Amino acid sequence: MDIPVELSRILITELGDQQVIFLREKGSGRDFPILIGLPEALAIDRRIKDQTTPRPMTHELLASVIEAMGGEVEKIVINDIRDHTFIATIHIRRGGEAIEIDARPSDAIALGVGLKTPLFVADHVLANVLSESITQNDRIELLRKRLEMLADKMQEIEDRLADDGFLTSATSEEIEEHRRILEQMQNEYEAIDRVLRKLG
Repeated sequence: MDIPVELSRILITELGDQQVIFLREKGSGRDFPILIGLPEALAIDRRIKDQTTPRPMTHELLASVIEAMGGEVEKIVINDIRDHTFIATIHIRRGGEAIEIDARPSDAIALGVGLKTPLFVADHVLANVLSESITQNDRIELLRKRLEMLADKMQEIEDRLADDGFLTSATSEEIEEHRRILEQMQNEYEAIDRVLRKLG
């Protein structure tokens, strides 16, 4: 059985390689994280905010191709997890034909959020990720990795802002952008640190 879920949060740090989205079971407060790449995270965020680009990006192009071929995205299902990697399927209906396309969850969700497509997780996957022992340990490990990444990136920015060569050659806008990103990362670092302290 497939369980309806919704995208509840996106954590984006533009200088990090791995981003985090959280899916929440509808009708409950239970959620779980999925690690995705920065391009997919930005695509999801952009499509949620209905921001357009001068030319179609990958997920807009895919949506247009499906529509032009007479298809409709019926639902997206995260239907398996293998070696801590989530597997998704895009379900397309074209006339009386049902088509299933294997996809990464990040790509499937980026496609689906722009089309308001229902999102589901297979019950055995949800049972796996929401089991208390696995969820707690995985969540702590995920947050620790995020904290380490943020610490490294913050140090890079602080070193750059302390470098006279950078300050001399950079524009005021570039310097201000570095400071803005540093502040954003510091806020996220402090928030994650508080959660980790609470979890022990």
